[in-house]
Amino acid sequence: MDRVRLTGLQTIDFQSDLDRKALDGLKKLPLLPQLVRKFYEIGADRWLYCWNMAVSVRVGPNQYPTLHRILEESCRTLDVPEPELYLTSNPFPNASAGGVERPYITLRSSIIDTLDDEQLYHLIGHELGHIKCGHVLYFSVARILMPLLEMIGRRTLGLGDAAQLALVAAFMEWSRNAEVSADRAGLLVAQNFDTSLAANLHLCGGPNRLSHEANPDAFLDQSRAYQDMNTADAFGKLLIAFLYSMWTTHPMPVHRTQELEKWHLSGEYERIIQKYGVAPAGV
Repeated sequence: MDRVRLTGLQTIDFQSDLDRKALDGLKKLPLLPQLVRKFYEIGADRWLYCWNMAVSVRVGPNQYPTLHRILEESCRTLDVPEPELYLTSNPFPNASAGGVERPYITLRSSIIDTLDDEQLYHLIGHELGHIKCGHVLYFSVARILMPLLEMIGRRTLGLGDAAQLALVAAFMEWSRNAEVSADRAGLLVAQNFDTSLAANLHLCGGPNRLSHEANPDAFLDQSRAYQDMNTADAFGKLLIAFLYSMWTTHPMPVHRTQELEKWHLSGEYERIIQKYGVAPAGV
């Protein structure tokens, strides 16, 4: 399909308000500046970059050219500089963005079997959204958060367990909201809600021999039903949020699907396409 280039697209156009607010709250916690400073002092960004390169295949024009083509077009579409792209062997389908100074995206091999080419546009657009929104620094710090806490030590910071717990909880809250922003970026690259919906469905259901029977419309109905549960079931959702969801980095798949549908129906997606779309991205 011909994708329009969103030339001049600004982060504020698609970034979730809750994402920005949660990140502002995270930055105000006294422990975060010390962690970020230590992250740079010990060269953690270089460590993570080197480790990723050591265990992954770097994608390029002569190495998995289909993936490289999808990356190039996705970058043109979202108006973001092209990061490095890697493929690594892993049976659990996922992808991630890293590299503060040298951004990169890493795809797990199983994700290639799980999604078709069009759905990979959504996935790569999602990861590019993390890069464009500046999420990578805080994701990278979090990857070594607990070791850093041990390295710095409470006596050095004058902070106790409560402060550390507050930082972890604040990070998790922001991270879940950051995924909502990235899903919007994925839709802006895929430029087809059904494609993004199918990508979320397959990521939730995982690779399986009956994946051809997956029904995106039924999954969307499920996400709406979850959102509109009655009072008794809503209490169960609250318990899940308190006992499980608040300590995870990603929102529940049905929740993020509903959030993406609401944003799409709000008219914001179409407004962005109309405002920034200037030419087919492949031209």
